[in-house]
Amino acid sequence: MAIHIGIDIGGTFTDLIALDDATGSLVQAKRPSTPKDLVEGIMDCIRRSGLDVSRVVNMVHGSTIAINTVIEQTGARTALVTTCGMRDVYMIGRGNRPEAYNLYFHRPRPLVLRDLTFEVTERLLPSGEEWIPLDEGEVAALVAELGRRRVEAVAICLLHAYANPEHERRLALALRDGLPGCYVTASSEVLREFREYERTSTTVLNAYVGPKVSRYLRNLQSGLRARGFRGTLSIMQSNGGIMSCDRACSQPVNMMESGPVGGIIASVEVGASLGYRNVIAFDMGGTTAKASLIKDGQPTMADMYYIGGYASGHPVMIPVVDVVEVGTGGGSIAWIDGVGALKVGPRSAGADPAPICYGRGGTEPTITDANVVLGRIGTEDFLGGEMRLDAQGAVRGITERIAAPLGMNAYEAAQAIIQIAVFNMSLAVRQVSVEKGYDPRDFAMLACGGAGPLHAVEIARELHIPTVIVPLFPAHFSAIGMLLTDQKFDLVRTYVRPLADIDFAEFGRVHRDMVSQARRVMADEYMNTTDVALHTTLDVRYAGQEFTLPVPVTDEQIALGRVHEIRAAFDAVHRHRFGHHSPEESVEVVNLRVTAVGRRPKPSFAKLNASRFTSPKVVSRPVYLEDARTPVECPVYYRETLPPGFEIHGPALIQEYASTTVLFGQDRCRVAETGELIISVGGN
Repeated sequence: MAIHIGIDIGGTFTDLIALDDATGSLVQAKRPSTPKDLVEGIMDCIRRSGLDVSRVVNMVHGSTIAINTVIEQTGARTALVTTCGMRDVYMIGRGNRPEAYNLYFHRPRPLVLRDLTFEVTERLLPSGEEWIPLDEGEVAALVAELGRRRVEAVAICLLHAYANPEHERRLALALRDGLPGCYVTASSEVLREFREYERTSTTVLNAYVGPKVSRYLRNLQSGLRARGFRGTLSIMQSNGGIMSCDRACSQPVNMMESGPVGGIIASVEVGASLGYRNVIAFDMGGTTAKASLIKDGQPTMADMYYIGGYASGHPVMIPVVDVVEVGTGGGSIAWIDGVGALKVGPRSAGADPAPICYGRGGTEPTITDANVVLGRIGTEDFLGGEMRLDAQGAVRGITERIAAPLGMNAYEAAQAIIQIAVFNMSLAVRQVSVEKGYDPRDFAMLACGGAGPLHAVEIARELHIPTVIVPLFPAHFSAIGMLLTDQKFDLVRTYVRPLADIDFAEFGRVHRDMVSQARRVMADEYMNTTDVALHTTLDVRYAGQEFTLPVPVTDEQIALGRVHEIRAAFDAVHRHRFGHHSPEESVEVVNLRVTAVGRRPKPSFAKLNASRFTSPKVVSRPVYLEDARTPVECPVYYRETLPPGFEIHGPALIQEYASTTVLFGQDRCRVAETGELIISVGGN
């Protein structure tokens, strides 16, 4: 008998979900996150679950520690080492101004200032040939200087190291030997792709968060071992796969978005099991709301994203599941700006001091407080009765901070807070669908996160999405996704050539080398994988263009140099993305990418046993839905008592351990055979 655990740390709560192989049963636990010691929150969840840790064979963990370290600027004292003449690349960044008329626009603040940026004499050509040797005397002097500066981490990013990493390897070896205890990252260890600024930024981010993340993971490992854990600890990556704890310690930049990605992977699996291959995953937690698009059973991927937003964020040039995130979570604070307009977020009450209704010292009204005031969240049985909510405190807070200044009553103010939040979250869903050429009406929305089911139907109605799916354990869905995740490893090599001029003998050697490296990593990190699948993609563009499109290719097309097939595939991708293509224009290959996926056994969710249900438990309470002046005496169903096939007509609430689903007047809900709630929005 074996137990598999998924643990997700969010801004407000830490979630645990466990699957027992022998019985197929799922165990859930949810405890407030502990920002001062994240490991304590995990241990608290394990204690609450009552699990025997010695029986746990596999634990997958997703955490916001890496990205929060960047946002909160609490990383290591980091130095940057680069090629002579390139000292200011990281400081200058890109010359574009994304928001031309924003008077408050500011460039990203570098994580390494100029006085901790150092140069070494060396130069490689873009082909990888050595032009100027690495000056070993300068390297020795640099080691001594960094020791005097008491740096905690060093990022190495030499010009053209993506083509030949030899100089970076020698420099990294000297720094690790001369500065024991210092965290050293070379760009070629993280990615081998051109674009000097973005490569430097990614390497700096890895070094900046490395000491804190690696300490955290080592403490987590030792804490689990002390409690009898002898299984495998795996870490969720931003690319939708898992990696070993050792690789996470050396490449923590790969876990920046590890938390929300788990829910998207689970959305793929659950959507497909119900017959929905086109899904918009919507996850609303305590701090943020996230949206991502799943097309034909595959999550949308991006090769780069920005921590802090495109306008003034830090670029991270690694593959990531494409997620649009807005600062609208259950703990997002409602406030009035200088001209008297009501705003919601992006600031959050988080886990400490938390929303007012939690009774933990919070004084500023949040979206959760608004839902409590409107009766949409029950006060007596929140978290199964483990946490009583202070409804009167929420009413007072909203009245004093929002309603009174705006000349409203508390219920009207709470309704206004919800409406603004729904509008903000609808924009995120639009960004992943409408703005990328997809019609939301062709998709189902899968709502998860503790607050997702509360607002999903309103968002779906706003965008004419016909169906909303609420999965089992929606408040633990990211943790469930971690149990459904495969092992994954991404490699990239820059190889800029006109497609027609490629030497496919050389190209094939590069490809085989990447495939061999990927297989070695997958074997070294063995995680109960059944088989390894390899996928190859070329980044291709028209000659003279700046950015590329990903074009899937086969090993056979590379081995046999089938230029015409590769060109036809690029034309098809361009036509699908932009509605046209230019077959007479020459194209060039920029990057070669290999992704290895080690498939892991997936837990399956059994059908509900109808015979174990008697009659659904239902109570009622007054709830403000569409009219803030008059409450509706609304039936409240307890989800765990609903049998398969059971139908509910709105208005109604469906309440469970850590979440509540809201149905409005024309909505209809059916319980699937495996327990998911399938909601027809507006009776569609």
